[in-house]
Amino acid sequence: MVNKLKRLIVSPSPHDENFLSTTRIMLKVIIALLPAWCMGVWFFGLRVISLTSVCIGSCILFEYVCRLLMDRKNTIGDLSAVVTGMLLAMNMPVTLPYWMAVIGSFIAIVIVKQLFGGLGQNFANPAITARIVLMISFPASMTHWIKPLEFDYDAVSSATPLVLGKSGGDVPSYVDMFLGKTGGCLGETCALALLIGGLYLAVTKIISLAAPFSFIGSLFVLSWIGGDDPVYQILAGGVFLGAFFMATDYATTPITAKGKVIFGLGCGILTFVIRHFGAYPEGVSFSILLMNVLTPYIEEISRSKVFGAKEAAKNEG
Repeated sequence: MVNKLKRLIVSPSPHDENFLSTTRIMLKVIIALLPAWCMGVWFFGLRVISLTSVCIGSCILFEYVCRLLMDRKNTIGDLSAVVTGMLLAMNMPVTLPYWMAVIGSFIAIVIVKQLFGGLGQNFANPAITARIVLMISFPASMTHWIKPLEFDYDAVSSATPLVLGKSGGDVPSYVDMFLGKTGGCLGETCALALLIGGLYLAVTKIISLAAPFSFIGSLFVLSWIGGDDPVYQILAGGVFLGAFFMATDYATTPITAKGKVIFGLGCGILTFVIRHFGAYPEGVSFSILLMNVLTPYIEEISRSKVFGAKEAAKNEG
């Protein structure tokens, strides 16, 4: 009888016993990123560790100082700065100078995140925005790729699969691209590792697969219709990294199921248009950033209408 009475006792909300804090969510994202990051170390050498450390360390420092100067509660304990630093590093070539990585961290944390109010208030993905700014500002350094397993950071830049496909060169096999044995950013080449990480986030209910599947699926279909190799297009470049880890960002993507699908379709369409018709071989970063801007409008058109809301408003009038 006592046990039954205890079930009737309630406490202030939230009542969900499985509630995940921001720290636990970010920790799971870090765990999901580790397989792709470890493959980056395997293919591109120990400089991956030092470059990632610079990105993570500078992101934490900028967040701490920024919150201190703004006289706000410090948030470095929620691990969001660590995730931003890790994602930023994985969107860089391993040969990028450290000082450029610090600039990227400043853009991501101070300009994109903290100046808009901090975690959850930013309208664009910090790592994506920082990558685009660095790409436009330092194009030579941001496109200096090394061949996997050679570890010669001063060698002449090799080409990524997308560049080879655009120029008509010898393209790598599907197996090499799936396993990550190609040139590219240190965390985007191994589709297998990214797929494992993405599925882990889905199984642990951190993300929905609606956006990733609609992103990858729409790019596949449009590439096939456009006469491109669809398998090659989804394995090359940053499709898997963008689809599973940045098109699912809580703060910058829609929260409704329908909105997630629309967001993913938009990313896939824009990526195809940029790659197929543009001079630039990659389009994932630009597509996600553009869709981030459209997120409030997507949520508006995909939000469910409250039953009886119109009648209630009419009666009040």
